[in-house]
Amino acid sequence: MRIRLDIAYDGTHFRGWARQPGLRTVQGELESALGRIVGGAPRLIVAGRTDAGVHASGQVAHLDLDGEQIARLPRRRRDSDETDAIAALAGRVRGVLGQYPDVSVLRSSRAPDGFDARFSAVWRRYTYRLADAATGYDPLDRLRTTTLRSALDLEAMDAAASRLIGLHDFAAYCKAREEATTIRTLLEYDWRRGDDGVLVANVRADAFCHSMVRALVGACVAVGEGRIEVEDVVAIRDARMRIPETKVLAARGLVLSEVGYPADELLAARAEQTRNRRDADEPAS
Repeated sequence: MRIRLDIAYDGTHFRGWARQPGLRTVQGELESALGRIVGGAPRLIVAGRTDAGVHASGQVAHLDLDGEQIARLPRRRRDSDETDAIAALAGRVRGVLGQYPDVSVLRSSRAPDGFDARFSAVWRRYTYRLADAATGYDPLDRLRTTTLRSALDLEAMDAAASRLIGLHDFAAYCKAREEATTIRTLLEYDWRRGDDGVLVANVRADAFCHSMVRALVGACVAVGEGRIEVEDVVAIRDARMRIPETKVLAARGLVLSEVGYPADELLAARAEQTRNRRDADEPAS
């Protein structure tokens, strides 16, 4: 049986999603908790492998359970059915993790036929929070907001972001990985200032290569500070070369907020299509 987990975490004290020997990771914490509940060595497949310090409010993962593990699923009542037992798993994981954990399973549900958390996804959405001189510093938000001392031109940043939308080679905005493609479809990229004064980037794409979101944010910050012009972000992209004026922004401001999937009857076809196109895991931050 395949189960879908909807997950949130504060990435501050994690060394990213992926399990690493001797390091605290989101995958490691969750697989350990799941193992205590259902036994064996559950393995999570995730929609987007986030880097150290990156947060999530809408992460998605799946795991496969055998018959023995299914029989060990917690139930709210002795006479409850299998669906109830699957739904109760999220609460049991939260109980194992403790009262105030920095990772939580929000929901657990039986995955539709053909569902693959990673390969069935059609897009991922990230948000990035940035406080500038006009916003000021809020210590209560310090773990989820990057702070800059300069005043930023929001209109120019939003204009620059819109120029980058579409199917392109984003090598200039990705950390190079051998044999990994940097061609992506950027579906949305815009900036707004929230009610609290914080600048918020909305970035949605079919997938992201390593450091892509934080590099795109860094390019627009360079525009907002007046160090480069609006059209320069396109020239940088098309030249496929990074320049010193743009930087990869800190992980603390980045949140994986949503993962999109097609209708249930299209899940298997989407997964097969994605596997054929990209067969190497790539961190999406």
